[in-house]
Amino acid sequence: MGHAFEELVEKQRAADQAHHRVEDLSHAYGPPAEHKWSMKQTTTYETAFRAWRDLDRDIRTAVAEYAKEQGRPRQEVETDVRAAVRRPQPQ
Repeated sequence: MGHAFEELVEKQRAADQAHHRVEDLSHAYGPPAEHKWSMKQTTTYETAFRAWRDLDRDIRTAVAEYAKEQGRPRQEVETDVRAAVRRPQPQ
């Protein structure tokens, strides 16, 4: 399956957003060893964590496939994708 570079950028943005959500929840709830999380908090965190994990796996796989298709090193493609993510999106 072929991937367009713009698709990789969008996948990375989604993974980054999911990671930020996990960090926000972790910060808001506090360490589970110090604060007893409610069942709802635990479920919310675990769902967010799984979403991030799945999106991260998807972008890593897509980048590897794209790099192979383009005959480029994976690390170079990752760097290009991250640089594109940091650029402001056109309105």
